[in-house]
Amino acid sequence: MNDEEDAALFRVAVGKVTPLTEQNRIVLPPPPVQTRVRSTASPHTLADTLSDFLCEAAPADFLRNGLSRLTLRKLRRSAIQDSLDLHGHSGDVARQLLQEFLHQAAQNRLRCVQVIHGKGMNSPGGEAVLRTLARNWLAQHPQVLAFCAASPAAGGDGAVLILLKSGTG
Repeated sequence: MNDEEDAALFRVAVGKVTPLTEQNRIVLPPPPVQTRVRSTASPHTLADTLSDFLCEAAPADFLRNGLSRLTLRKLRRSAIQDSLDLHGHSGDVARQLLQEFLHQAAQNRLRCVQVIHGKGMNSPGGEAVLRTLARNWLAQHPQVLAFCAASPAAGGDGAVLILLKSGTG
């Protein structure tokens, strides 16, 4: 059978039909967009396990042992699932915010997140203190598999894209 024979057979089987009038149609609203609410109060205090001590300069890119450099290329093309802006925070506050953000991202099973730390242009001496600290902390964090500078459109050297472990482990 071809399409025309199928259509004719269908019309015979269905018989005479009357289209519904416009007034009898129900227009369904689009399903609501599910939003994640980021709680400002942490249900429990996270252990502060990240050190400010810099044994060497903070890396521009980071890759856990055993991962391919191709991972960084894929990370640069990944969709950002959540973002944290650390602008204007002191080192201690920024470290705590970063730990809470990474914990929440892991709990929500996010894989690609962004942290905006700034380029240090407004810092005394133009030194990017938060950039150095944030990248140092990320290299220490057990949930972080890799990170790299964001694209110029997403903040360039003032932001970092992070690949997190899958699951909450």
